[in-house]
Amino acid sequence: MIDGYSQIIEQIAKGIELAGIATIVIGAFIALGRYLFAKHPEGRDFSTLRHDLGKAILLGLEFLVAGDIIATVTVDPTMDQVMILGLIVLIRTFLSFSLEVELEGQWPWQKKRKKYENKSF
Repeated sequence: MIDGYSQIIEQIAKGIELAGIATIVIGAFIALGRYLFAKHPEGRDFSTLRHDLGKAILLGLEFLVAGDIIATVTVDPTMDQVMILGLIVLIRTFLSFSLEVELEGQWPWQKKRKKYENKSF
């Protein structure tokens, strides 16, 4: 029974990882579509494309980290597997943090700026 349980959890983890990959790919197509088919010239802003794409990557990375954690914890984790998971989570967390800082233009712990503060008159 435990073996069947491990296989089910492993399939769930793979499904979550596939959801992460799909999120990044579909998000990239949506961001590109919004950029290419913008109705107004203001909508064709490269920074908007980067922002939309960055959001898709951030969400996809969250799914990938969740899938890695589930896959490692459910199988009999060895010290090597735990260290590899820690390294993967560290790298993906750093990527997520870097993307969020780039997208928002401020550290996550800072207060959110209002939209009109960013505009120069």
